[in-house]
Parts: sequence; C-alpha cells; structure tokens
Amino acid sequence: MNHQQKSLKTLFAILTFLGLMQAVIAAPSADLWETWTRNNPVNQNQINHEPWQEFLNKYLETQHASGINRVRYTRVSTEDRQSLADYLKQMSQTQITAYSKQEQKAFWINLYNALTVQIILKNYPVQSIRDIKSGFFSFGPWDMKLMEIEGEKITLNDIEHRILRPLWQDNRVHYALNCASLGCPDLQPQAFTRENMETLLDSAARAFINHERGAKFEKEELVLSSIYHWFKTDFGGTDASVIEHLIHFADAPLAEKLRSYHESWDHDYDWKLNAAQP
Repeated sequence: MNHQQKSLKTLFAILTFLGLMQAVIAAPSADLWETWTRNNPVNQNQINHEPWQEFLNKYLETQHASGINRVRYTRVSTEDRQSLADYLKQMSQTQITAYSKQEQKAFWINLYNALTVQIILKNYPVQSIRDIKSGFFSFGPWDMKLMEIEGEKITLNDIEHRILRPLWQDNRVHYALNCASLGCPDLQPQAFTRENMETLLDSAARAFINHERGAKFEKEELVLSSIYHWFKTDFGGTDASVIEHLIHFADAPLAEKLRSYHESWDHDYDWKLNAAQP
C-alpha cells in the first residue's frame, strides 16, 4: 500500500468515525412506543409525588445569582438518597396505563427528572452528565435501561422521545425535562401534577425563553438554545416558526426584538453540571 492509499484509508476511517459521532450526538426523533398509549380516562386517582416534592424542597436552590436552579448534590443525605430510591421504586411498581392521560403526563415528567438526579448522585462528582457513559460511543446515560415498568425496560430517551414527545405533541415538555445541565431548562421547584401541569409548563417556558440561555442577542445576531436546533420539528420546523414560538412567551422587550429579526439564528448549549456550591 503506497502513501496515498494509506492517507485515503486514514481519511476514510476519520470520516467514518465522525459520522458515527454525528449519529450519536444527533437528537432522537419522536418515535411513538404504542404500549404507552393505553390509558383510563375515568380513573381520577392520583399518584403520590410527595417524596419527590420533599426532595426538591430540601435540595433545589432556586435563588442562584445566575438565574438557573441548582441542585445541592453534595448535601443529599444517605437517608434522602434512600427516600429518592424508594420513590422511584414506587413509580416502577405503578401500573401507569391504568391512569388518566394527564396523570400519566405528570408521572413521566417527574420520573425523568428524578431518575436524572439519581444518576448524578450515583456518579458524583462529575463535571457533566455527558461524562456518564452508557456505551462506547455514548455521550451520557440516556440509553441506559434504568427501570422496568409493566414489564418494559425504560431509558431516559424512551421517556422523552418515545413517550412524552410523540404521545402529547406538546413542545412545552422540553421546558419540563431537566438534564442536569446549566444549558437546560430549570428543574422545577414543584413536582408536576395534573392540576398544575398547564400553569407550570407555561411558567417554565417563559422563564427559560427570557433567560439568556434560552434566547439572547450577541450584537446583532440571535443566539438560541440548541434545544431549538435539535428539536426544530417540535417548534414548527423552520427558523421562523421557532421565533414565533419564542415571541409567544417572551417579555415585551425581547418580543419586540424578535419580531424585527428576519435572519438565521445560531445556537449553543452549556453542558456543565447544574450543581450548587458545596
């Protein structure tokens, strides 16, 4: 094999590797898992999320100078780690398909957030959730089989992309799910319930969009969270439809600037851990 052939082979290997990395990094599409479409609209029973609420009350810092909610991971006691594990065990034993659809929505959102916190606690200290690997080419724990519900093994990606996104088709869900990162919408200080769902989703969207990690202008360029790039289809599929979505929740000064903006926008995301200072 001559030098040119070796160079081409090396280039091909690099391009193949980069292609694999791109496939790993790309956001999954919404692909409905039919099992979880079952529900019982007449069931008015509620699932108890009080243990998760108690955890949030103790360990979520909501007054940080950055305007981003932080988790006091280092302060979580052994007893409260066990309480979180017990709550998740309770969730795993829930026959969720026997509940109403709105009760299910709150269940899956709270489950996603509580599982994410537990993953961080089990691997702490880490600089980023992406440091927790679920496979050789993985960037984060999202494909780990973390729990079994009604005989089905569940991952975080399943909850987000195979259940919540396709089943409800509500782009505000992106503001409810927290991936333990500074660039992510806040971990909410309230557990989701069917009663507070609409109010909490709207307030979460408004808080994120009006914070610089959601939307900001750098000189004359609009820079948005990468969430709007990764999941553009959920926000209408075009740059313009994303901006229309932002305007709906933006405070007056930001909304005015967005209405007069007709260029393409850039995006970024901060993957550093949303940890409070010890």
